[in-house]
Amino acid sequence: MNGFPIADAHQHFWDTRAQRHPWLAVEPPPAFRYGDTTRLRRPYLPADYFADARGHEVVKTVYVETEWDPRDPLGETAWVGRLRRDTGFPTVMVAQAWLDRDDAAAVLERQAAHAFVRGIRHKPRPGAMRDARWRAGYALLARFGLRFDLQAPWSELADAAELCRAYPGTPLILNHTGLPAERSAAGLAGWRAALRLLAAAPNAAIKISGIGVPGVPWSAALNRDIVLAAIEIFGVERAMFASNFPVDGLCASFDEIYRGFREIAGVFSVSEQKQLFYGNACRIYAME
Repeated sequence: MNGFPIADAHQHFWDTRAQRHPWLAVEPPPAFRYGDTTRLRRPYLPADYFADARGHEVVKTVYVETEWDPRDPLGETAWVGRLRRDTGFPTVMVAQAWLDRDDAAAVLERQAAHAFVRGIRHKPRPGAMRDARWRAGYALLARFGLRFDLQAPWSELADAAELCRAYPGTPLILNHTGLPAERSAAGLAGWRAALRLLAAAPNAAIKISGIGVPGVPWSAALNRDIVLAAIEIFGVERAMFASNFPVDGLCASFDEIYRGFREIAGVFSVSEQKQLFYGNACRIYAME
C-alpha cells in the first residue's frame, strides 16, 4: 500500500459482448505499440479492474473513451452513466467527440450535460491540430467547460504547444507520457525537447502511463529516467500517475506498474507523492 489513496488518472472499461468497439473485433487485429491485442478481447468491468488493482487503495478513477463505435459517441457516455449508477465507478469520464465533424457543437453540448463528463479525447491525425476545421471544434471546448485529453506521438507536441497558447482557457492533458517508445539516445532527446515545448504552456499537464516496452518486462529500472524526466519537465504539480488498464496489462500487472511508480517516486516527499498519485488527478479532473 502507498499509505494514501490513489486516483487513477486513466483507465478503461468495456463489454466486448456488445460488439461496440471495432478495434476489439476486426480481423486481423490492428497494429499496436504493445503488439498483439487479442488478450483485450474480453469484458473488462469494475470488478475486473479492482481484481487487478487489489492491494492498492484506488478510490477514484478517470475513465477515458475507448474507441467506441465512432457513429455513436453519446452511446458510450450513456453506458458509462449506467455503469456508475450500478457500481459507483468510474468517478469521472473523458468522452468521445469528433472535433472536425459538422455535429461537433451539438455532441459537445450533450456530452457536457452529463455531470460526470470532464473532457474530450479525439486522437488527432498528424497535422490535424493545425487544421482550421479541427481547431474550430477545439475552440468550442472552453464554451462547455471541457478539458482536452491529447494522445499523440511526441513529434506532434509542437503543434499541441501552439494549441495551448492559442486557447489558454482549455486545459490540455497529455496522455501516456507523450509515447516515448523510441528509447535510443536520439529518440529520448527528441522526446524531452518536445515535452519542454508543451510544458511551457501553463494549461498543459501530463499523465504518466503507457510506457511499456514490447518484449521487455516493465520495471522501475527500465522506466525510471522516463518518469523522472516527465515530472522534472512538468513539475510535481502538473504530473499524475495512471494505470491505462487494461491496455497496459499487455506489458505488466497493475501491481508491477504501481509498485514501480512507488519505487521511482520515493525520491519525492510524502506530500509530493500524494500529489502525483492522488491530488493532481483530483484537482485537474475536478473530482473533489
